[in-house]
Amino acid sequence: MDRFLLMTCFARAVETGSFSAAGRDLGLGQPNVSRYVAALEDHLQTRLLHRSTRKLSLTPEGERYYADIRRILDAVDESESSFRNNADPSGLLRVACPTALAHAFVLPHVPAFLERYPQLTLDLQINDRYVDLVNEGTELAIRIGHLEDSALRARRIGMYERVFVASKDYLAKRGVPSTPDDLRDHDCVIYTLLTSGATWRFRDADIPVSGRLRVNSPEAVSAAVSAGLGVGHGPAWLFEKGLKSGRLKFILKDYFAPAVPVQIVYVANRLLPTRAIVFMDFIAEVFAKNPAFGSTARAPGDSEMGKA
Repeated sequence: MDRFLLMTCFARAVETGSFSAAGRDLGLGQPNVSRYVAALEDHLQTRLLHRSTRKLSLTPEGERYYADIRRILDAVDESESSFRNNADPSGLLRVACPTALAHAFVLPHVPAFLERYPQLTLDLQINDRYVDLVNEGTELAIRIGHLEDSALRARRIGMYERVFVASKDYLAKRGVPSTPDDLRDHDCVIYTLLTSGATWRFRDADIPVSGRLRVNSPEAVSAAVSAGLGVGHGPAWLFEKGLKSGRLKFILKDYFAPAVPVQIVYVANRLLPTRAIVFMDFIAEVFAKNPAFGSTARAPGDSEMGKA
């Protein structure tokens, strides 16, 4: 049995979510794809997929195997493309992106990207969880903040300040904090997926904060602050509508922490396909034109293409 065919069928079943869809995509039919994946499991002597009448789901072993073979299939595709002198990037590109960034700044430009590269398919994974690029078979991730993972490399595409805001109604009831320490006596809306947790970073200090509402969505932070439930912390563009309407007000402007980077990251030792490179160039251009992300000029000693 052609092992490469078995791996291809397995990968497309994972990516499309069903044997039927994979069969249509590959022109093989559902029974053949199901049979080939079963043959692969028999060859490996392990279960890769949980099957039900409604969906397929990966086993832990299947997750690891998918990440491994996705790299192999991508490398083969990239190598064949170079020999065919194919100038048009093609294939499936998987990109992870935080929810707020995706909806506000990435999704509006996806039509133009797909029109520019008609042979490319984009799998945009929109969520706020940490995506393990090494083990999950995802080529790129757009991330906010400084990166520490030495297995990754990063390309900076923008910078922005994290600001502090509250609604006019909240400030009328609770008073306006004049220093970061004053937040200890205020309700703060906590974004639970922030890496620093319930500690907010200011120019000269890190202040632990607390509040009666904790959420795992940036949009929920904005909505809660607009509803007067407490002080909010995040990028200015997250609160743009409330700030423009006058419902929300900046506070503690003299204490804003230094700007944080927005970066596209990828695995350092993995062959980066052309489709990933053109996506990075495209999104870097989009962010460079947006004033919300300021200047991408590098500080002394800070390499744009450095280790994350």
